Amino acid sequence: MACEIFFYHLQMRPLEAVLPLLLEKCLEKGWRAYVQTGSQERAQVLDTHLWTFREDSFLAHGMAGMAHADLQPILISCDGDLAHNGAAVRFFVDGARPEDDLSLLEGLERAILMFDGGNEEALQSARGSWKTLKAAGFPVTYWQQTYSGGWEKKA
Repeated sequence: MACEIFFYHLQMRPLEAVLPLLLEKCLEKGWRAYVQTGSQERAQVLDTHLWTFREDSFLAHGMAGMAHADLQPILISCDGDLAHNGAAVRFFVDGARPEDDLSLLEGLERAILMFDGGNEEALQSARGSWKTLKAAGFPVTYWQQTYSGGWEKKA
């Protein structure tokens, strides 16, 4: 079965507030995750954030390319390479797009493309990704952030 692609339309809360919660859900399901960013600077910001996003806990993770990266439950990178930690879920954030290399979707349970609803360029890019991935035969769903901070399936 083809990897499911989830589009998450951020409207009420920024990526930094939402990504850690979704990563926690992945880990609860026993899934490893790979977070692909649009730039090295953004990867480094998220790396720091996952250690400090909550006072009482953190998300164990590492940067791709580091020693023992294959043992990390979560890897972060700006590179579109294979997830060396056996990830079941790949997040595409800050301009990273799954259609840039469809082979990266092989073997995944799901791919999650997160985009900022307040950024017109990000909206247009997500629409293009939706069309491309749907035409390629991937099952795609669209989730919109609600006022309460949850998610509502829209398509």
